[in-house]
Amino acid sequence: MPKIDESRPFIPVNIAVLTVSDTRSEADDRSGATLVERATADGHRIAARAIVRDDADEIVARLRAWIADPEVDVVISTGGTGVTGRDVTPEAFHSVYEKEISGFGELFRWLSYEKVGTSTIQSRATAGVAGGTYLFALPGSPSACRDAWDQILRFQLDNRHRPCNLVELMPRLREHEAG
Repeated sequence: MPKIDESRPFIPVNIAVLTVSDTRSEADDRSGATLVERATADGHRIAARAIVRDDADEIVARLRAWIADPEVDVVISTGGTGVTGRDVTPEAFHSVYEKEISGFGELFRWLSYEKVGTSTIQSRATAGVAGGTYLFALPGSPSACRDAWDQILRFQLDNRHRPCNLVELMPRLREHEAG
């Protein structure tokens, strides 16, 4: 059974939080605030926070800037993962991925099914890696952000989680670039 190995040191990661919305400001961005609150409560650092419109070019530009920033280990976005015409976050994320982490979206939807039933098919939550940075795109509700953090990310972003976690792989994410 997975567990936290207390004999291993906790390694905080630097997280950038991106809210994708045409209508939110930092004052009323409850989903972004939920991610910031949970990540910092678990000992991680918030390296950056931004809000961009539901525009693929703006999302890609923000992702590329954070991927290039050595102070950002992980980007977690909230919003724009549905199926309406303005929902372009998954397409933007896919355009920058070097590798997709398909199990993240699969697990997120499986966990969501317990709460929202078949409505979970409307979520296009996704994850991947680019430039040594982990990228996670979550739905825009505080509940979805809580579920993703509490049931998946808090464990995979904790070096003590056994049998394995994403943090211990971080030093090897850019191996393909060495040549």
